[in-house]
Amino acid sequence: MQIYEELIERGLIAQTTDEEEIRELINNGKATFYIGFDPTADSLHVGHFMALCLMKRLQMAGNKPIALVGGGTGYIGDPTGRTDMRQMMTKEIIEHNCECFKQQMSRFIEFGPDKALMVNNADWLLDLNYIEFIRDIGSQFSVNKMLAAECYKQRLERGLNFLEFNYMLMQSYDFYMLYQKYGCNMQFGGDDQWSNMLGGTELIRKKLGKDAYAMTITLLLNSEGKKMGKTAKGAVWLDENKTTPYEFYQYWRNVDDADVIKCMKLLTFIPLDEIKAMEGWKNEELNKAKEILAFELTKMVHGEEKAKAAEAAAKGVFGAGSSEGMPEAALTEDDFMNGTIDIIGVVHKAGLAASRSEARRAVEQGGVSVNGEKVADIKVTYTKDDFTDEFVIRKGKKNFKKVVVK
Repeated sequence: MQIYEELIERGLIAQTTDEEEIRELINNGKATFYIGFDPTADSLHVGHFMALCLMKRLQMAGNKPIALVGGGTGYIGDPTGRTDMRQMMTKEIIEHNCECFKQQMSRFIEFGPDKALMVNNADWLLDLNYIEFIRDIGSQFSVNKMLAAECYKQRLERGLNFLEFNYMLMQSYDFYMLYQKYGCNMQFGGDDQWSNMLGGTELIRKKLGKDAYAMTITLLLNSEGKKMGKTAKGAVWLDENKTTPYEFYQYWRNVDDADVIKCMKLLTFIPLDEIKAMEGWKNEELNKAKEILAFELTKMVHGEEKAKAAEAAAKGVFGAGSSEGMPEAALTEDDFMNGTIDIIGVVHKAGLAASRSEARRAVEQGGVSVNGEKVADIKVTYTKDDFTDEFVIRKGKKNFKKVVVK
């Protein structure tokens, strides 16, 4: 199976222009393509994961990736999917975030001469002459057509300002510049970016004539990726200082049963025939599939050693193993009264409940265990010596902490 057909089989392709030409370029390793990343934080999260994996797949097939960081567009912010305006960032914050992105992307993509490029659109956007830009680029866009684009509809209902309205022009200009400077002949993006992407393709063809042939392709990046990138407590980051390798592993270990195979196809490099063999797995076999998924993705992001430590820590919770790498909660001398602390206090101080009353309910309802043993008596107490050895507390199925005394 060639690479384009594999992308389809894995469920990555949502829609394209010029599909036969795209197929030929990708399968023959002749695509120079870009994906954009807005530096809205100092770490990528798992919502970006699909794009990074896609870039790696295509590079392995001989194609050339360009990772475009939005050092220029970051001053505005993409209004797509927003109901309000993004908070403006300073130049220093944007530059810092771009540098963090570079370091994280290098784990997935091989940068260097004749390999992948990393480009910052600040290089051409920040020095634009406004009058020249509007005359040269703005004249190529129909306002009526732009207002009909899906990316603006939500913002129009609450008020779309002119700053944000320029975003489509700037993203289109990115593709125009990348085409001319680096021979970039293809762009990838999430399915909610389709209007912006078409704008870039049309701009190139209008400005440079029929011989300029740029193509677009969307993938199930934002509809699936954004969903995977968020949890009830916020984003799951690739930076281990924000999301530890153990927490990252646990996130994937706890994906919904219905999403396991989908995530394997979209995000891992496990051969498709091996994944298809798991499609009928249930119960314990399905848990094994989740462990495979969690290990493979943690290894990709944090390396094999940390993936093994996270796996061992998880098995220490679910069965025999070690709690090394597990998130810790620290008790202090002040947490003990007359040398003891009750189970309610441990649950609360470990951050597994917002209050003692919530912790009490969790214990009374049988949702708390220590080292794998359920604790249902709210009067159970512990001394500091009980925390000398491993002390792992669990609330529900997915919330764990190793508790220590400091």
